[in-house]
Amino acid sequence: MLSKLKLLFKDTVIYGVSSILARSLNYLLVPLYANKLTTFDNGIQTIVYANIALANVLFSYGLETSYLKVASDSTNRERDETRLFSTAFICLFLTSTLFALLIALFAPEISRLIGLSASDFPFIRYAALILWLDTLLVIPFAELRLKRKALQFAMARVGGVIAVVISALLLILQFNAGLHGVFIAEAFGSLVSLIFVVPVFQQFRLFFSTLQLREMLRIGLPYVPTGIAGLLIHLIDRNILIRISPAEIERIYGKGFEASDIVGIYGRIAAFGVVLQLFIQVFRFAWQPFFLQHSKDPDAKQLFRHILSISTLFTMFLALAASLFVPDLVRYHYGGSFYLLPPRYWIGLSVLPWIFLSYVFDMVSTNLSAGLLITGNTRYLPVVTFSGAAVTALCCWWLIPLGGMDGAAYAIVAGTFMMCLVMAWYSLRLFPVSHDWLKLGLFLAAGVGPGLVSEHVSIRCASGRFGNCVERRTAPPLPCLCRAALS
Repeated sequence: MLSKLKLLFKDTVIYGVSSILARSLNYLLVPLYANKLTTFDNGIQTIVYANIALANVLFSYGLETSYLKVASDSTNRERDETRLFSTAFICLFLTSTLFALLIALFAPEISRLIGLSASDFPFIRYAALILWLDTLLVIPFAELRLKRKALQFAMARVGGVIAVVISALLLILQFNAGLHGVFIAEAFGSLVSLIFVVPVFQQFRLFFSTLQLREMLRIGLPYVPTGIAGLLIHLIDRNILIRISPAEIERIYGKGFEASDIVGIYGRIAAFGVVLQLFIQVFRFAWQPFFLQHSKDPDAKQLFRHILSISTLFTMFLALAASLFVPDLVRYHYGGSFYLLPPRYWIGLSVLPWIFLSYVFDMVSTNLSAGLLITGNTRYLPVVTFSGAAVTALCCWWLIPLGGMDGAAYAIVAGTFMMCLVMAWYSLRLFPVSHDWLKLGLFLAAGVGPGLVSEHVSIRCASGRFGNCVERRTAPPLPCLCRAALS
């Protein structure tokens, strides 16, 4: 038993560290893109990447999860797993090739559909190439996880990200490739990851079984709507923000901005949420095996209560610290010649406390998910996810025309809060735990207040120790937006 737990811990550490390293390296590109590309170009990239994330779910249609399940059963039953690998890979290769060709063919129409102009179609074709390469990685990555080759998995992921960073630096700084360089670098990174997993294809055979495919589709397809809904909570804001009208932009931010500029600014500011996102991701890696192992312990519910309180309070602390210090770090003039984000982006700093707050609710939901998984009632997870996505979408349509980027950030908070409520409703009914909600609510109120006040004051005076003051038109605060919407 102890040896198995050690193996689990070792794999968790490798997967966790590789994920953190990959995301951290990718984040190094944010200042590069912000300083070397226009806000308009950053907006195009933000929209296309948001839709790549959504399309990834459709391209793989749950086959990664179903392959892990069916292949694991095949191993236990001593069946030929190479046939299953070949069937899954051939299926994804054929469908992803078809989907990518259709996207490339109808690129101008798709560009208009997602809120860009028809002339931006080359970036849609880059996206088709990236999606195709990423889909070819799905089954090899799943196979590495299944065979517990965590180190090879980590090398492939991190190696791909390093390739993206190096090629982006060269293409943008050396060859002035601009936005085209961003997409070429991303495609090259996926190709490098694919090269890393070439040894996995030693077990590939020219074999295809419709029976095995039906079994995998039966398991995998139900994950598609849930996966899309989960992504929409944090991505639909971009797709609605790109449709904000010129009149609304001028009313909120003044002249000189287009919808793509606003999306570019919002995307770069929201990227700072990676600090809390990584923390929650690492916690999730350790939390899921932990609560499954200890769910039968006599003191399990008391233990889970303490873990929710501690993890949530720590996330609140990180959110408050980030709200207080990130704006100053953004506006600091490094060496008198460099900003993390140039002054044109500072009109979006007001969304930061709300972006950070949404991850506090994500942490609570992550804790509460234990009840559904322990009792085996995972059928309620889609309800939780869809409720959050629906609230986010409705609030985006309602608040973005009133408050622009701030309205989008409020919508994210509303969606993640709704997920908390629905998750708590199902989880605590099935696996009752007496959490100290009053204390957590008081701590949350105590943390949100100073964070919002500090942000409100610091944006109005960016001078002082950092020596720059930029005129800013602010979106109305949340209470004003609510009154305007209800009037």
